[in-house]
Amino acid sequence: MKKIIIVFACIAVLAACASPTPAPIPVPTLSPAPTFESTATPTPDVLWINPAIPASLLDVAQSWNIPITNNLALASHELDIAISGSLWIYALVAPFPTLTDDVSSQDLISAWKGDPSGLLAGHGILLAESTLWAFIALWGEPAPGAVRVVSAEHLLDTAWSDSEWAIIPFEDIQPKWKVLSVDGQSPLHKNFNTETYPLKIYFSISPDSFSMPATNRDPAKLATVLLTGVTALVRATALTMEMKGVTYPGSAIRDWLRDADIAHVSNEVPFDKECPYPNSGHRNFILCSDPKYMGLLLDMGVDVVELTGDHFADRGVQAMLDTLAIYKENNIPYYGGGANANEARQPVLMDVNGNKIAFMGCNGKRAGKYPKATDTIPGSALCDYDFFAKQMRLLKEQGYNIIFTFQHEECYSSGPCYTHEDAFRRVADDGAIIVSGSQAHYPHVMEFRGDSFIHYGLGNLFFDQMTYILPSGEVIDETRREFYDRHVFYDGRFINTELLTGILEDYARPRPMTPAEREAFLSDYLYLSGWLPFSPTPIPLPTVTLTPIVLP
Repeated sequence: MKKIIIVFACIAVLAACASPTPAPIPVPTLSPAPTFESTATPTPDVLWINPAIPASLLDVAQSWNIPITNNLALASHELDIAISGSLWIYALVAPFPTLTDDVSSQDLISAWKGDPSGLLAGHGILLAESTLWAFIALWGEPAPGAVRVVSAEHLLDTAWSDSEWAIIPFEDIQPKWKVLSVDGQSPLHKNFNTETYPLKIYFSISPDSFSMPATNRDPAKLATVLLTGVTALVRATALTMEMKGVTYPGSAIRDWLRDADIAHVSNEVPFDKECPYPNSGHRNFILCSDPKYMGLLLDMGVDVVELTGDHFADRGVQAMLDTLAIYKENNIPYYGGGANANEARQPVLMDVNGNKIAFMGCNGKRAGKYPKATDTIPGSALCDYDFFAKQMRLLKEQGYNIIFTFQHEECYSSGPCYTHEDAFRRVADDGAIIVSGSQAHYPHVMEFRGDSFIHYGLGNLFFDQMTYILPSGEVIDETRREFYDRHVFYDGRFINTELLTGILEDYARPRPMTPAEREAFLSDYLYLSGWLPFSPTPIPLPTVTLTPIVLP
């Protein structure tokens, strides 16, 4: 804390008496100057706080240990809204199962002034009282009924129950909110531009005698993790790579992975230098990839590889060991599989901008269905839930946010399938903050369990399933739809998830969905997850004529 130096000025008050005849001015006798002891009492430090100050900044003010007054006239210091100083970022948020992604600032201000239109029609705006005062200073008084004040601890529940939106300080973001971008700017994104973002307020202390945080959103404390689904660079996908280039499958979505601090891929298939030239037929289930296909993962900026997949052991022990060597040569850590059972169940630990993140995973399919790692043989990790529970407890004590991913039973429906719920919920209860299914070729539903986010299956990433034939003979193309979950961490805690969506084309290359495709996909899955109270009208995927791939 800085020392406060207060300087007091002593003022001599002179009184002159009028006289009809001025008296002569005597010549003073020089003598030592007298000394005076001041009897003035120093003015105590007293702080006045604008009611717009957010709760987290109030905590800072309390650390100054000075009295607080409600009377501005009595204050020696003022903590107030300013034109510069501590930059406070606010977010426009909605319940997580919300279809809207972006709102214009003009529509938001119009709703504030009592003219809701467009995307804000039918949605009230909730605020804590301090946020209301802050935005009154920014936008003026809201129109009657345009906003509603709710205590900060009840904002989330009220928004979910009443389908309302809210404006909250950045530090109050949590996973059950969906953060809406405003004018294309989201405080969750790395390219966030504070200069053009409209939901911001400056606060300062006057006189400037106490230390205040520069901002409530420090990009040096932000970390993002992108989780993906099935990758198997085989069959028609591999043949397309031979024809169009190794990096072709990622060309439309590579920026999403490259932008993440940690880009995750679940590669189910070993690299094998003896791997046959790819065949686009769908009857080949002994899978392998040419080692040169590693170039795709490098081009995508992959940071961690999951090895829980069913097909890791398809080409035998040497191919698995060679695959592990390739990952090590390229400095890409792996988990959920390894050279033996002990290595296979070791977590990958990362620290990004002060956010400690642990990756763990296992293959939860029925015993004997697919080989697992043993004490002497490589393979995927067996789901020893008691072991992982102890491991998670120790990691949580060390401050790690645990991401647990599964290779589990498969079904071609929205799921969860078979024993998914028991397994996924167990690891969430044991300490995983994020639980994700990497096995699903058909995307699955989501849920919150306590403070944990569970997504039972993301769908494919790089795999050739343009269609799938059900046992009934029905041909479906929902295998083309893909989730990529972008999880956001800040200052050591998990704060939010963004659902990115793509669609597979050309047997190999996913692309971002169009707005209409995305709305249909999200509507479908937010309803199937039990969050939207209506059944959406399905919007069919673009018609694609499927023809066999042949070399030119």
